[in-house]
Amino acid sequence: MSVESNPQQPASAHVIVVGSHKDGAGKSTIAMHVAVALLNCGQRVATIDLDGQHKTLTHYVAHRRAAGSSELRRTTHLVGTGGSRLLVEEDEIEFFSIVDAVASIGATHDAIVVDTPALDSDLIRFVHSLADTLITPLERDTAGAHDRQLMGTQHYAELVRGARQRRNRADGKSIDWVVVRNRLSASEASDAGATSKGLNELAGRLGFRCVEGLAERAVYGELFARGLTVLDRLDQATLGAPPNLAHVTAQREVTSLIAGLALPVGPGQWPSPPIAPLGEHDLLKT
Repeated sequence: MSVESNPQQPASAHVIVVGSHKDGAGKSTIAMHVAVALLNCGQRVATIDLDGQHKTLTHYVAHRRAAGSSELRRTTHLVGTGGSRLLVEEDEIEFFSIVDAVASIGATHDAIVVDTPALDSDLIRFVHSLADTLITPLERDTAGAHDRQLMGTQHYAELVRGARQRRNRADGKSIDWVVVRNRLSASEASDAGATSKGLNELAGRLGFRCVEGLAERAVYGELFARGLTVLDRLDQATLGAPPNLAHVTAQREVTSLIAGLALPVGPGQWPSPPIAPLGEHDLLKT
């Protein structure tokens, strides 16, 4: 499978690629929350799922569609059908290359969020070169594991380096690479200064920014099954039970992550999305 040698950026869409060399790091959860955050800001958002094996983001979108609530904002969703072909599910429109899909969708949307598998291929390398923002979640494992995940083989870092070079040659633009410490323990998530010294040193050498991510919380899995995010309206009707402190805590950490990503919500603007946390009147005290 081949792709065009030069990425062609759409005139309007900000392309956000969520990529990692390791499965299970929370890419799809982050991708959906980023998409909904932008939707809540009034952005026209498309999502692309290139993970043909797991299709986690596609399942997330399907659960959201099945919820049937008119209050749930939805993206235009494309799913890979093999090679570089992409299908817009609801409209059954097929694109025969990622370039065609991004150019066409990008002309009518403000942002495109791409969820990628933990693979190395010409397609994945090319998609990385399309990114304006590249988000790489690192899953917590043992002490120092975040550093070893990038430093162990340097393979993914080399992939990103090549994508940056290709992008710079194509249009002179740069890729904002954001590494997210994800799936933290509760104690790590509560420590705003928990980013390891080694990871900060690696950031300086490889040229990425560090942002604290999401804790390992059951609430994210529960919301996935309902097609919801913590940025949606959560109440008795949507949850089947009143929201609790876990929802509030998760919403705060997602809002902090979104702010750290510094994504555009309007021409020339980079403020954090205006997302209000759940109010005390929505809580069920336990």
